[in-house]
Amino acid sequence: MIYADNAATTKMSEAAVNTMVSVMTENYGNPSSLYTFGQRAREILEKAREDIALAIGATPKEIYFTSGGSESDNQAIRSAAEIGRLKGKKHIISTAFEHHAVLHTLEKLEKEGFEVTLLPVHENGLVVTSELEAAIREDTCLVTVMYANNEIGTIQPIKEIGKICREKNVLFHTDAVQAMGHIPVNVVTDDVDMLSASAHKFHGPKGVGFLYVKKGIRLTNIIEGGAQERGKRAGTENVAGIAAAAVALKEAVSKLSVYGETVTKKRDRLIAGLSEIPHSALNGDKDLRLPGNVNFCFEGIEGESLLLLLDDKGIQASSGSACTSGSLDPSHVLLAIGRVHDVAHGSLRLTIDESTSDEDVEYIIKSVKETVEYLRSFSPVWRNLVEGKAKFIL
Repeated sequence: MIYADNAATTKMSEAAVNTMVSVMTENYGNPSSLYTFGQRAREILEKAREDIALAIGATPKEIYFTSGGSESDNQAIRSAAEIGRLKGKKHIISTAFEHHAVLHTLEKLEKEGFEVTLLPVHENGLVVTSELEAAIREDTCLVTVMYANNEIGTIQPIKEIGKICREKNVLFHTDAVQAMGHIPVNVVTDDVDMLSASAHKFHGPKGVGFLYVKKGIRLTNIIEGGAQERGKRAGTENVAGIAAAAVALKEAVSKLSVYGETVTKKRDRLIAGLSEIPHSALNGDKDLRLPGNVNFCFEGIEGESLLLLLDDKGIQASSGSACTSGSLDPSHVLLAIGRVHDVAHGSLRLTIDESTSDEDVEYIIKSVKETVEYLRSFSPVWRNLVEGKAKFIL
């Protein structure tokens, strides 16, 4: 079996698993308890906070633990909106291809009287910084732009965006769920005010994430209860998961340069091989993308069928179309970069990591080529294109 869906979730690293089991079985005390067993758990919790802060250039007091990226996104955006509301600023800037954790939160804020500007990301899947700067107004309270896209893997000009926001005195949040542990991230040099991350995207456990909040920014609670996380996120901390997340991130960051070089080579080979398929197209910029992300559209086929047949061949991948949600609509990300519905439906996302071998890459290329050809052989859409009854788009 070849696992090529690391953007959905990653396998926990051995070190993360061992750490998690050790804490669950040996140091399972409640970190809010005053006795020795609880304080030992507190020490583990705070050590994890220190390690995560160090990995992104922050200070420990700027790290808040959450259940994952979605919760972190919600709290960051809600907090910035509340800060803006108190100042009479109710305009937020984002992009058309953010994760739904961001887009759905913004939709709710619109119903509460906020105005949202969604910037285009163009065919290459990148924000144009001049357009972002032009969109900032006197009443803009927040810019939220994802660090790297979860579907097409394009890496945004975060440092430039951060600089613009700093000069304009506007809060800047970035959803770094896909970037964290895969490319270098530093909240200081990037001029980031708030950043969201999720452990299961960098070989940590599911159900654990963190939110970086620059010192001086007041968080709005979205979970009320106890005084955990300095009173800003109620609920007994998942110490075992948090400790495992810190180990996983520390491990990932320590090998970023080697990871980037080796995985990028395999990614580029995948892109080159799949580009040989007639009437296909890479989605997003060829170079400004995550090391392990490859996303293609193939004209004349349905992505769901491609996925199921690749599964039969032992390849685990994903499609941009929202088949699992029961929706007939293709990915909003692909639509945002200008893919028409018919083409966007025939998409394939392959996200590899360091465990993907060169032989795996060649097998994926061979299998995708064979499967696309097979699906096109009985596709009425493809037949109409070949016979000239419809025009090719790709």
